[in-house]
Amino acid sequence: MSLVLFASVVRMGDGLPLSASTDYEQDKDLQDTKKHLKSLSKKLAHFPDRCILNLGRYNINFTCSLGVGYLMVCSENYPNVLAFCFLDELQREFLVTYDAKRINGAVRPYSLIEFDQFIQKTKQRYNSPRSLSPKINLADMQTEIRLRPPYRLGPEDLGSYNGSMHRSPSQYKGIAPSQRLEPVTLSGIVSCMLSILCGGLNLLRGVHAIESVMQNDDEDFNYVIAFFLGTAACLYQCYLFFYFSVWRDSKSFLSLALICLSNMYLYELRNVWQILFHVTVGAFMTLQIRLRKPQGKAPDYNV
Repeated sequence: MSLVLFASVVRMGDGLPLSASTDYEQDKDLQDTKKHLKSLSKKLAHFPDRCILNLGRYNINFTCSLGVGYLMVCSENYPNVLAFCFLDELQREFLVTYDAKRINGAVRPYSLIEFDQFIQKTKQRYNSPRSLSPKINLADMQTEIRLRPPYRLGPEDLGSYNGSMHRSPSQYKGIAPSQRLEPVTLSGIVSCMLSILCGGLNLLRGVHAIESVMQNDDEDFNYVIAFFLGTAACLYQCYLFFYFSVWRDSKSFLSLALICLSNMYLYELRNVWQILFHVTVGAFMTLQIRLRKPQGKAPDYNV
């Protein structure tokens, strides 16, 4: 049976537990999982802000925001969309109820234990999907998870060193190591080649512009900047096509905007067809970046 079994709220700086749900379960596997959860709570700053850790029969899902971590233990088949909706609801209520001064001023474990009443009520709701479905909107969370999938940790990420968790803080800096994009298509390869060509043309013209500036004092050095910005934007679009990045689509649109602006500034040095070629290649590359999605998908959950 899919259930939320335990939840806790901790302070990220030192792992101090601020509140937690009441737990009467005596299952040995669950108690072992809770021990891992306590270890994780002390190392949240070393992980991405949204993660899933599978430990056999149970999952630990957690999310972090504004110096506070929200963790839960659920059965392994509990839908991830619901799990992160649950954590998101805890986060919203906790931030409304307690200010930063109260959180940072806590000196004893479970100083905010009164919050467990809300955790218990929310846990009961999320363990009854039929009564829950009209009260939450899963579409937003499904979209968010699809665009930014949770990072999946493994038991090896809980490796111990002298009895305590040990890991390289930089291992998860940036994107998830396992995050992969869909296979490259022929149109994607063509768009990359054209984008590299445009970058090369901009670089070549930029070098010539530097020579002109050195020979003629009245030449506009801003042309040099425009050429090199165009080169950087084209190459960065190629990078976004081949590698996953947070806010990848937004970055590609910003690169396209930079290509358009640089070509507008270079209007006196290029004819209409040249400008149209550069802008069209940039737009085509932006489309290919948008079409090449991450392989990880949000779990299906129908209510």
